[in-house]
Amino acid sequence: MLKVLKHPLITHKLTQMRNKNCGTKDFRQNLDEIAGLMAYEITRDIPLKEVEIETPVATCKTYEMEKEIVLVPILRAGLGMVNGICNLIPTVKIAHIGLYRDEETLEPHTYFEKYPKAVKDAIVMIVDPMLATGGSAIAAIDMVKKQGAKNIRLVCLVGAPEGVKAVEKAHPEVDIYLASLDEKLNEHGYIIPGLGDAGDRIFGTK
Repeated sequence: MLKVLKHPLITHKLTQMRNKNCGTKDFRQNLDEIAGLMAYEITRDIPLKEVEIETPVATCKTYEMEKEIVLVPILRAGLGMVNGICNLIPTVKIAHIGLYRDEETLEPHTYFEKYPKAVKDAIVMIVDPMLATGGSAIAAIDMVKKQGAKNIRLVCLVGAPEGVKAVEKAHPEVDIYLASLDEKLNEHGYIIPGLGDAGDRIFGTK
């Protein structure tokens, strides 16, 4: 199921990031903040378990998270969303998936995988700023499923309808969270209007 998060702060910060004059520092800072805001919205339904603790004055029955959360950034741009989510949920475990897109075919290729032990029973959040053709997202979901993950959520800033449809077709049970559903892909596989190459803008490599 596609869920576009229409929070005013998310929209405002995304507008700053789209601006071609937004420098690396501000782009990275806005991405951190949007990732945290998105994580707050996405985790509204995570299961809780009852626990008993001692406060300074009494015994208290209350609740804490029942499942671990595992972040799976798709390298390299997905790394730009990790800090903002970690600031909100410091206990997350972090996996890494290295994919690159062939410039001719636009198909994804894997060059790195590393997972924590908790993947199988955790809530897994695959993060990548851009959902363009959907190829990288589908490959990443395939990879975490092979690790036994069942509760998987795809979290991206900006998505194209083509990419959303591709992921929904390949993995209909995976919820997709976006800050914005944009217009389309151009002939080079870039999202229009989009925000350019997220990796280059995060790391200042162009």
